[in-house]
Amino acid sequence: MGLVVRESFYNILSTLFAIGIGALNTVVFFPLVVGVQSYGILMILLAQSNILQPIFSFGLQNAVIKFFSAAPSREEQDKLLLFSLIFPLLIIVLSAFLFFGHYTAITDYLSSKNEGLADFIYLIFVIAVSTAYFEIFFSWARVQKKTVVGNFMKEVYQRVLISGLLLGYFLEWYSFTGFIHALIVGYYIRLAIMVGYSLWLYRPKIYFSLPSNHSSLLLYMLLIFLSAFGASVIIDIDASMLGKLVEEKYVAYYKVGVFIAALIDAPLRALQQIISPLVAEAINNNHSHKLKDLLRKSSVNLLLVSGLFFVLINANIDDLYGFIYLLNGKEGFSLAIPVVLYFSMTKLFTAATGCVNNIITNSKYYYVVPFFSMGSAVAVVVLNLQLIEELGFVGAAVSTFLVITLFNLLKVLFVWYRFRILPFNKEVLYLFGVILLSYGAFSFLHFPFPILVNLVLKCLLIGVSYLGLCYVLGLSLQVNAFIDQGIKKLRSFIG
Repeated sequence: MGLVVRESFYNILSTLFAIGIGALNTVVFFPLVVGVQSYGILMILLAQSNILQPIFSFGLQNAVIKFFSAAPSREEQDKLLLFSLIFPLLIIVLSAFLFFGHYTAITDYLSSKNEGLADFIYLIFVIAVSTAYFEIFFSWARVQKKTVVGNFMKEVYQRVLISGLLLGYFLEWYSFTGFIHALIVGYYIRLAIMVGYSLWLYRPKIYFSLPSNHSSLLLYMLLIFLSAFGASVIIDIDASMLGKLVEEKYVAYYKVGVFIAALIDAPLRALQQIISPLVAEAINNNHSHKLKDLLRKSSVNLLLVSGLFFVLINANIDDLYGFIYLLNGKEGFSLAIPVVLYFSMTKLFTAATGCVNNIITNSKYYYVVPFFSMGSAVAVVVLNLQLIEELGFVGAAVSTFLVITLFNLLKVLFVWYRFRILPFNKEVLYLFGVILLSYGAFSFLHFPFPILVNLVLKCLLIGVSYLGLCYVLGLSLQVNAFIDQGIKKLRSFIG
């Protein structure tokens, strides 16, 4: 796990830094600089763009990872990479005729509830093109076991970009329309950097022929496209549906709540960048013991780190929202506290499943992936229609929690049935106990100090007690070794 630990460690650092920058953008800069309504408009547009992106990439980022290590020669690998560039272009050109040929009708439909969207519908298409090709070139780097730069560009770059653009908007260098145009340019600069880095790592030779396994490749792409489209619907349909069912400000409150809970997801996002090609190699080479080892270790380590973030966030939730109010002076954001809890629980259970998704996607059973994704997408839409009506914007979080948890459990059962391996062991059960104990103990602990002092003090107590208990129980050999190494370096530094 040396490669996994190293790449994941740097990816977690960049992801956490990105979340910190994103937090400032979300709870301070956007409300103060552009206002809650404009922020809601931008979030709706980006959410719809994320739903469109899988159509353009058509599962090719996953296909590159699965088939690259299985290719019998470098020539076949090069054909695969070149195919991953040409095929999306055909889809994009066809989609452009459809999208812009019916632009007025699309605009009228999407802006029926929020008229402010009408002037910026084009952002949905042009951002989706850049993100689709970014993911494809990122997959080129991932199969070379190089994920740090790509993860930095994916997680950190765009948030720093937004911070800089918000500063320019605050200084009145441009209007909100200018902000949108600059954001689009920034996305394409990110794509150009990723293209240059990927070609520096590996430059394929040009062959004017399809990969020899193009039939199985196209079938895999189709099924993964359906899966990715369903997954993007699950992630972004909430904001899109809320944009038509509630006011923009509630979309902003909801997105802030989701953003806070996203911190729990940081270890999973970081690990998946490097573990996916490793899982593909283990499956392609029939290394069943390595596959089981990857699943068990990913489950324990992800749950341990994600559990710490879960307790840090939810045991401090009142102070966190109090701090948000101090920063931006805007009331109403705390209405989304239940959203944070539901999404936190969703991400915690997802972390406990480890690399189950990667195993299914990269195995010969990938044909079941669309059934999971599309089934969960349909379930989310149906539940959203009912629960948003009954519970308001919190209903969207409840439906996501119910659906994601159910379908994650089904995926675990499927992997057990086909591979006879499970992500869960006694360490996972102990970890859930440690998480519940820590959350229960610190949720009711309050200090009579200013909010910032309370946050720092409680976070220190939670971190020391949580990690200390996990260390004493020996729940993760990798985390214990990492802590031992840190203690050793600290002692040598002190002398």
